[in-house]
Amino acid sequence: MSRSPYKIQCPKNNTQYPMAVITLETIIHADIEVCFDLSRSIDLHCVSTAGTNEKAIAGCTSGLINLNETVTWEATHFGLRQQLTSVISAYERPFYFRDEQVKGAFKYIIHDHLFEMQNGAVLMKDIFSYAAPFGWIGTIAEKTLLTPHLKKFLIERNNIIKEYAEGNRWKEFA
Repeated sequence: MSRSPYKIQCPKNNTQYPMAVITLETIIHADIEVCFDLSRSIDLHCVSTAGTNEKAIAGCTSGLINLNETVTWEATHFGLRQQLTSVISAYERPFYFRDEQVKGAFKYIIHDHLFEMQNGAVLMKDIFSYAAPFGWIGTIAEKTLLTPHLKKFLIERNNIIKEYAEGNRWKEFA
């Protein structure tokens, strides 16, 4: 995790917070449109998050989520059952989309998904920024618990996207 010297304005309450950022890059040997669509597939997300028993319970609950659509996820993290609602707030197929928390436990979550063709493969890049609640206690939790957990969560998700895209299993979600 890096803590950026820059601050981000929380969409919930307009407060400025330092950014906790996780950046991941995944190379996928598949079509860029396939990678883009798998990344916004509600159904594949449920497959990739089986460990936390994550399921979509409101809003867009299956298929491909699109601009201005919301999804409410229910999952168990650290033994706690939680709900988080996010919206697709930016969208440029097949190169970029952003999902942002509009309701949930965090002060904010902003997840940018970027896709670029490089040397015949797709570079899929995640920029995941967030802030935990509870002031300095939340900052300690970010560094010791949340960032490692969230990074592992995102890596597992990306590995599933890669597996399905490269192995033609993407057709299950087309």
